[in-house]
Amino acid sequence: MIGFLRLMAFWAVFAGVAYWLLLIYSRSLRREALEKKWDANPPADATDDGRTAFIEQGMADYEGSLRRKLLWGVIVLPFIAIGTLLYLVNYA
Repeated sequence: MIGFLRLMAFWAVFAGVAYWLLLIYSRSLRREALEKKWDANPPADATDDGRTAFIEQGMADYEGSLRRKLLWGVIVLPFIAIGTLLYLVNYA
């Protein structure tokens, strides 16, 4: 049992680090896409403040997106899979 708890603790740390790395990478890709979109077709009265506002609005929209929520699968899905396997091996 202690070995299993150590495994779960190690996996929780590993999954947390993987989640944050994927989150940083995904956010940087989204920000870069917004910057390219603005640079490719800026409005006629474009200013630096307008560009910043456009990017910040796009990032705020990203925060509530499905893609961001799917990153939680990095943490949750392995625990569900391990729990299911333990149940099936021991009780089924």
